[in-house]
Amino acid sequence: MAQKVTRKDFLKTAGLATTGAVFGARAAAATGPANGPIISPQKASKKVNLALIGIANQGASDARQFINSGLANIVAVCDVDLDAKGAQDIIKLVPKAKQFRDFRVMFDKMAGDIDAVQVAIPDFAHFPVCMAAMQLGKHVFVEKPMTRTFLEAELMARMAEKNPKIVTQVGNQGHSGENYFQFKAWVDAGIIKDVTAVTAFMNGSRRWHPYDPNITRFPEAQPLPAGMTDKDWDTWLTTAAYHDFNEKYHPGNWRGWYDFGLGALGDWGAHILDTIHQFLDLGLPYEIEPLHIKNLNDYFFPLESTIKFRFPSRGDMPPVDITWYDGVENLPPLPEGYDSVEATVDRTIPPPGGVPQQARPQQQAGAARAPRRPSAGKVIYSKELTFKGGTHSAPLFIIPEEKAKEMAPKLPQYPESPSDHYVNFLKACQGLEQTRSPFQIFAPLSQIFSLGIIAIRRNKKLIFNRDTKEVVNDPFANAMLADKPPRKGWESYYNV
Repeated sequence: MAQKVTRKDFLKTAGLATTGAVFGARAAAATGPANGPIISPQKASKKVNLALIGIANQGASDARQFINSGLANIVAVCDVDLDAKGAQDIIKLVPKAKQFRDFRVMFDKMAGDIDAVQVAIPDFAHFPVCMAAMQLGKHVFVEKPMTRTFLEAELMARMAEKNPKIVTQVGNQGHSGENYFQFKAWVDAGIIKDVTAVTAFMNGSRRWHPYDPNITRFPEAQPLPAGMTDKDWDTWLTTAAYHDFNEKYHPGNWRGWYDFGLGALGDWGAHILDTIHQFLDLGLPYEIEPLHIKNLNDYFFPLESTIKFRFPSRGDMPPVDITWYDGVENLPPLPEGYDSVEATVDRTIPPPGGVPQQARPQQQAGAARAPRRPSAGKVIYSKELTFKGGTHSAPLFIIPEEKAKEMAPKLPQYPESPSDHYVNFLKACQGLEQTRSPFQIFAPLSQIFSLGIIAIRRNKKLIFNRDTKEVVNDPFANAMLADKPPRKGWESYYNV
């Protein structure tokens, strides 16, 4: 019988009160994560036996990428809502794959036939599925933002570090695109240096924005979707406390609830801040301050939030402040010259919330077209240069235009990506490449999102000790690093 795990046990297991920072982004980037041995080309040519866990919505998009890669043999599909149209569309593409509604049953019946898994389910459920797979020695591709709590990210990264033959990849797809290679080259060449501040924003609408912030209880129970049973719903909940089924959770609305998702910050921050975090070696912040919160409540994310994350100096790099803005009307201040250069956007992804980019006022006939303001992006301020960027793989541009022209001859060449994010994962499973966003690289960024959300919920400035990994000025916030213990029967996934 599994022993009961308390919050104190969690903190002890994670080493949050005794260990220093475990993962150094710059060191990992320089040496390459230990994600599997390089094996012979003959053995590497074998397709990866892949199980798809979560095959609707984003899971369906990921599944199609893996199927179309030609490098994967889809041996199983798993989704608690197998009868949903999105899931059925994927099943039609892989009719020979065995079908399951519970990942635990799938692993019990065919673990020996699986090399790797795709995990594209709600944020809160990533942790037990990924840990179960790694405990069995399976390679893992998990959607961003990796997981929901600070502790879970710590344990997942530690599990990957303990098992270097396991290949891991977080699904921030732009981390295999142009912005990744450009950012690294510009840092190496000294173009991006002495960064002191970053403005990051996501001003698209979110599904929870119309929700009533004056609610005093969770939504009432509704009938389950056709084909789903109470057991399936219990599996959907995994480690989370019980909630009655409601369409505001599933399908697709879970992201807006504190118990299930990481809101706009976890959703889009993973695509906007990833290269900044890695190549500026930011690690964890020492201070997290909510500057503006609108519609604060105990259940779902605010209508608007502005959060400042403060990072100390690192070697010869100065301290950095990152200020995050979300909410349709919560627009960040932008520097002079921002509109002088129109940054390209990653056309492979939809705008946040499906909301079109904000249009500029109509111009007179014959006038030059003014750039459109993107609904998600970033501005990077250094002591000498300012950079404008979008999301995912969209490249950076120097602003204003006059400065961009002056710097153009000095900008280094950078390579095209040899593989997209999905192919990179599969080739790493074959021993041919190393993943660009393994758990050891992404975990601290996931933890930053968790800290930001804790600051929102507590609505106060948090002081964080980067060495002991503790919130030192608020015991309630410190306890939220681990959140609630898992439900009975789910404790084993917290073992590393």
